[in-house]
Amino acid sequence: MYCKTFIFALAASPLVAAHGKVAVVQGDAGGNGTGLGIMGGVVPGPGRNAVTEVDTTVFGRTNIQTDGLGKTNKGGKNTVDGMKQAMAQSGDTLPQVSSNGGKLTGTFHIVTTDGAGPLQAVIDPTGTGAFSQGQVIQASTQVPGKGGNIRPPKVRSVSQLFTRSMDVIMRRASNVNEDYPMAFDIPAGTTCQGTMGNLQNVCLVKIANANRAGPFGGVVAMQIVDGANGTTTATPVPATDAGTSNAAAAKGEKGENGAKAAKAFQA
Repeated sequence: MYCKTFIFALAASPLVAAHGKVAVVQGDAGGNGTGLGIMGGVVPGPGRNAVTEVDTTVFGRTNIQTDGLGKTNKGGKNTVDGMKQAMAQSGDTLPQVSSNGGKLTGTFHIVTTDGAGPLQAVIDPTGTGAFSQGQVIQASTQVPGKGGNIRPPKVRSVSQLFTRSMDVIMRRASNVNEDYPMAFDIPAGTTCQGTMGNLQNVCLVKIANANRAGPFGGVVAMQIVDGANGTTTATPVPATDAGTSNAAAAKGEKGENGAKAAKAFQA
């Protein structure tokens, strides 16, 4: 009787969890990066949600044009300061996208069944997280899914069957642990005005699904270069300077744009 009651209590509990994350991105003219908050290989692919979802970014609203950088279970609110950790994993050169109409490509890792496609994306040219004023861009290579959901992989072992059963009982998403390519077209003439420490000419790009349980995705930085052969080398972000833009926005700049930037950083 106790066991039956316990199972019904679990089934009624609001334990809904799911994630998908931006693992890596590249520009058509070189460079690479990863999403803010990503912890890299220390996070396992398969396993319990509590250990596989710790570095996936969750946003507050399904509207892609919403300010803020999202948050992760492990790190809390994402900030531009976190770009130095992201660059430590992916190198000193941000994704370089050609100004005459380039592409931002990469890999989207579906952690659990609610962290799938289709994906949306928006560019913030200020590099502050003010996506409400940004430019929506189109996916040329889309991640599979419907409304952010995807079918779980086939059960191949007794342990997977047990885990899947607990997922159903506890109303949580099932582990997927699969990578899919993604690509977004960056319109010709796009410019970036963001500054992050010693980095100039920086845009932020928010990539996310529209699942109501999240939405889930990530924020990456990129730079625009002149033509397909152009290069803009991004110097490493010094620990003492990485928060320059964040601090400026937090103090508040004069005018409407400064107020929006400060608000975006705190979202």
